[in-house]
Amino acid sequence: MSIGGMERMDRVQRVDARANRARILDVAEEVFGKGGESASTEEVARLAGVGIATVFRHFPTKAALLEAVLVRRFDRLREQAEALRDADDPGEAFFGFFSHLVADAATKIAIAEALLDAGGDSDGAKQASRRLRQAVGTLLEHAQRAGAVRSDVELPEVYALLVGTSRAAARGNLGQQVTRRMLAIVFDGLAGEAVQFPGDWR
Repeated sequence: MSIGGMERMDRVQRVDARANRARILDVAEEVFGKGGESASTEEVARLAGVGIATVFRHFPTKAALLEAVLVRRFDRLREQAEALRDADDPGEAFFGFFSHLVADAATKIAIAEALLDAGGDSDGAKQASRRLRQAVGTLLEHAQRAGAVRSDVELPEVYALLVGTSRAAARGNLGQQVTRRMLAIVFDGLAGEAVQFPGDWR
């Protein structure tokens, strides 16, 4: 085979490897998001349509796979928050993203617990989580400047409320109506003078 042919084959193999990695991550996010620590890499391989050796070629351990899934999820949420930085209505951006994080919590918590169960103590996931927190802090600051969030609250207590409501929604079997009312009460406590909530948040 010519050098040019070998280079083309190498490019194709790299593209295939990237596609396999992305597919494994997509499937793993769904599998571990639903099954938590009880889910297996074998199930991920089967649903992704690859062999278990392919999974472990990309991710040598279950913990490494779960870390990659969790980092990607945090990064995706951070990117969504960053896309809202210049929103026309900073209050709607902040409260809407807060609600989005609460709705996302069950899957994220399941993946994080599976990572801990697999023996992972992920610096990568911790750093990704910190970046998400900073992005939420930016939305909070913009909402405060717009008068949509009271000026006497800071990110630590807002994030404590976010974590608490997220865990309650994920683990409390609250139902949509109770979750909406819970968020409405929290938002009423955070609201500045300029905020007006959509009717479906109450």
